[in-house]
Amino acid sequence: MNSSWSKPFTTTNLQYFHTLPAIEDITPDWAWGGSTGKGIKVAVIDSGVDASHPALSGGVNGYMAIRERPDGLIYDTEPHEDDYGHGTACAGIIRSFAPECEIYSVKVLGPALAGRGSIFTAGLRWAIENGMHICNLSLGTPKKDFLAPLHELADLAYFRNIMLVASANNMTLPLFPSIFASVFSVASHDINDPYVFYYNPSPPVEFGALGINVRVPWLNGSWTTTTGNSFATPHIAGIITLIVGKHHGITPFQVKTILHALSSNTAHTMPTDRVQAQKDG
Repeated sequence: MNSSWSKPFTTTNLQYFHTLPAIEDITPDWAWGGSTGKGIKVAVIDSGVDASHPALSGGVNGYMAIRERPDGLIYDTEPHEDDYGHGTACAGIIRSFAPECEIYSVKVLGPALAGRGSIFTAGLRWAIENGMHICNLSLGTPKKDFLAPLHELADLAYFRNIMLVASANNMTLPLFPSIFASVFSVASHDINDPYVFYYNPSPPVEFGALGINVRVPWLNGSWTTTTGNSFATPHIAGIITLIVGKHHGITPFQVKTILHALSSNTAHTMPTDRVQAQKDG
């Protein structure tokens, strides 16, 4: 007798779906050409988002601020401000790629850009359970107490086709959830082109994007130039938003395949002389 785990593979339950093109046929135009991110919900789990900033044309589509009190967690859906500037920077980068995406500000960090792991975990759970398509996590925790709950949430997101895009630590320490295989983990490069990204064949950090000397929106309508994996992460989140906006129902592993195919260090995207030099060397 077949177990319940085999039920999806029985003749009456088997699902059919479209496959991706051959790797060499995946192009930026196929992947995201014409997409604006319309209808795609992106949670920026951070210090808040300043909806009035010119970079956030279209504002913020929804809010959730989580605070901890002695009697438990408080969930507040009223509009809020950015306590630091970090969340506005990330949201602005994502909107620069996907101007019609829906930004949801999930506030889990305070004025010192600090927060508790329990609040961070609650914010991520809220985003997963409330229909987000993509979560930008330019934050994380090195505390092993949160390894298991964050791993559980990362798996839950993966099985629901929710893309978690997370920053690697700026220091040489593991950061949860960025080291989990189901997550799109991101570190920085300094090439001043928002669409240049690299794939790392030796994870846990899988993707490199612009994160050094990045001009970003900040508090009170201002702009600043800053550096960190935090700002590389929304570059990848923005590109993923375009892909998901064009290919509805696409899965995380399919999106990783597309990013792998289109990364600037993949052989078929490199100039012929560089590919040959690598083969010879």
